[in-house]
Amino acid sequence: MPIATELFYLPSLEYFAAILGHEEIQLDDSESYQKQTYRNRTKILLANKIETLSIPVKGGNKKVTYREIKIDNSQKWKNVHIRGIRSAYGKAPFFEFFFPYFDKVYQKNATFLFDFNFELLTVCLRLLQLNVRLTVCSDTGQIEPIKDIRGGLDAKISFSERGYYYPQPYSQLFGLDFAPNLSVIDLLFCEGTGAKNILIASQKK
Repeated sequence: MPIATELFYLPSLEYFAAILGHEEIQLDDSESYQKQTYRNRTKILLANKIETLSIPVKGGNKKVTYREIKIDNSQKWKNVHIRGIRSAYGKAPFFEFFFPYFDKVYQKNATFLFDFNFELLTVCLRLLQLNVRLTVCSDTGQIEPIKDIRGGLDAKISFSERGYYYPQPYSQLFGLDFAPNLSVIDLLFCEGTGAKNILIASQKK
């Protein structure tokens, strides 16, 4: 049962709750790139705040397709992101097990944002033990999904206004109150092999 989605940077728990139960994720790399979306940003939990990690890109106007968007590697964004992830999750129970998979992708110095996010999503699906196939469709006419949620996970609108994700609290490193819908790495580093069951429980019925 295919589902069409955008390709995001280390997607949120809402994204994975939305794709659960689908055997294939169809990604359109020919769509126009949109700024201020989850395509180049994600959220992690630090000791005193929720931090947004944002990947700088070159250009990014609507005349350019997602596939053509290049990462601005002249900026030291990668050091900032890795340092932030280590600061946030270095003491998490499963950090030492899972971080090397992500670090390997960072160290490849990807040129294109789409390729970078694709590799990271592949890692996330593997670590979550989700048997989901990723398909890239360069022509939107090729996409014939059972479900299409493209445009549905708007970064400017709260997840609580949509019908995919109901926060299922788990043990986080910081704060007394549970911080919902962070990047999936928050769940993976904190819960490890139990992450999949928490995601299943987080699906809105």
